[in-house]
This record gives sequence, structure tokens and C-alpha cells, in this order.
Amino acid sequence: MSILVTGAAGFIGYSLASRLLARGEAVHGVDNLNSYYDVTLKQARLDRLRPHPGFRFSRLDIADREGMQSLFEHERFAAIVHLAAQAGVRYSIEKPSAYIDSNLLGFANVIEGARGQSVDHFVFASSSSVYGANKKLPFSEADNVDRPITLYAATKKSNELTAHSYAHLFRLPCTGLRFFTVYGPWGRPDMALFKFTRGILAGEPIPVFNEGRMVRDFTYVDDIIEGVVRVLDRPPSGNQADGSGAPYELFNIGNGRPVELMDYIQTLETCLGKKAQLKLLPIQPGDVAATCADVSKLERAVGFRPATTIEVGIRRFVDWYLEFYSRR
Repeated sequence: MSILVTGAAGFIGYSLASRLLARGEAVHGVDNLNSYYDVTLKQARLDRLRPHPGFRFSRLDIADREGMQSLFEHERFAAIVHLAAQAGVRYSIEKPSAYIDSNLLGFANVIEGARGQSVDHFVFASSSSVYGANKKLPFSEADNVDRPITLYAATKKSNELTAHSYAHLFRLPCTGLRFFTVYGPWGRPDMALFKFTRGILAGEPIPVFNEGRMVRDFTYVDDIIEGVVRVLDRPPSGNQADGSGAPYELFNIGNGRPVELMDYIQTLETCLGKKAQLKLLPIQPGDVAATCADVSKLERAVGFRPATTIEVGIRRFVDWYLEFYSRR
């Protein structure tokens, strides 16, 4: 049997599939290749996965109930890592229906397939966005997250609640992962590092929100993947400290060392050898001034905490970006 990775043509999905294939797993990837951002980048990721004999791919929208039912009828999976979702905090303000379809209906279709096959472990992506406007830093999994400030965050919190109910009712081992500002090679063009790099190289002003007074827990993609793989290998037993008895867990995966946005930009300038033109703007609706992950629970559970510095991570991204786009 194989591991199902949804969103396999996406940033984290591609990176995870590559890692699983490298360690000898069979991976079945699912992605709808939507046009939220450059589809050629998604295709380029898939082109690197397809030659591997352990990789299979289905172009499929997780919101397509009949299509997903057919997938689960014809394929068997040992575990599922559900990463497919409509991403982006700001886009959820512009097109909420995309988040309802993918992040709610799509999530339901995937977890129902997991229940039907009684997979060994259902791991899914949540987000640091669920912490909303919480003021206490660092953010802990024990914090109250009942007041999301974007629809995107609300859908991710809904995913966590749905998974807990499936774990409780059907004894389906479920683990949710709250990712913190992921960056690195093969990243998403709608994210800050990609936009900043493109703008600096083009000699165009880059948008800097809240006039640069932002702090983010930037987490390098390889650290995210290491955390996902370690968690995947350790399904929850139901003996967690929350007392519910459900085989359910929830972890932050972040660097745990927040960085000032202006320091992030200065590091990028150093790597590119070029100064940025800054366009200072007010904070955007749905945005927060600071994020920081408490990763002590993850470290206790799987013996790992992210440690890649922005100096190392941004350099690797820039090297990839320059090489990839020199060929286009």
C-alpha cells in the first residue's frame, strides 16, 4: 500500500512527496492544479516526481465527492497526509467560496475516505492562522483559538474539530499540524519571500505592510518536512494528556525564533547583492503583527525542533530561484 499525499503539486506537498519517495515509500499524489498561482511551477514540481517508480498521480479536485469516492474505491492507502487546501489569508476575503469548497467540503471527502479505509494515520495541515489576534506569545497548542479573524483560519480550525470528532467516534488516528510561515526552494509565488525577490531583481518597490513592524516565525521547508515525517511515523494512541481518549494530536511546527520583517528583507538583500526599494503600507485586513510558535510539545513527542536560520534558508531559496528562472 502507499501513502496518499494530497496537494502533491504544491509547495509542501511536493517537498514531502520527494522526501517519502527518497526513503522508499510508495506515494500516490493528488492535486487539481488550479490556477491560484502559476500552474507551470506546479507542473515543474510534478515533472521532478513523475520519473520515480514509486510515484503515481491523479489529477483530482478534493471537493469532487464522486471523484474522491472513486479514488478510495480503487486504491488502498496505509496513511494519508492531507495538505491540499485553498491557501492564502488575504484571498479568503476576496473569494470565500473557494475556501468553503476546498477546505471544508474537500477536507470532509478526504477524511471520510480515511475512515472508510481505516488508515493507520491521518495527518493534516492546519495553520498558525488559527491563533487569530491572540496577544500571548509564543502561541501554544493549549491556547484558546475560538476567535479566528479570517475565513481561512476558521476553515482550519474547523478541520481540527472535524478530525477530533472522527478520532473520537471512529478511532481514526489523526494529527493536525499548525505550520508557521513556511519558505524555501519551490515556494509559492504569492508568499512574501517570492514577491520580495521578484521585486528586488526587477528594481520595483516591494510592498511592506504595517510599515515593516511585523514579526514572523519563518520556518524553512526542510524543517517542516522533517516534522511531518516524524509525526507521520508516530500515530497517536489515545493516551494523550487532554483526557478525551481520542487518538488525536495537534502540534505547532515553527522555528520558534521569530524574526523582524525588516531583518528578513535585509538578509534577502545580502543574498541578492541588491538593495530593495520599500513601499511602506498599513497593515492589511486579517493580518497580525506577530507570530511565534511554542514547539516544546513537538520536541517532546518526536525529538525534533526546527533550527534552520534565515541566513541559510534564504540563501538556499535565492540559489534555487536564480537557477530555476534562468531556464525560463
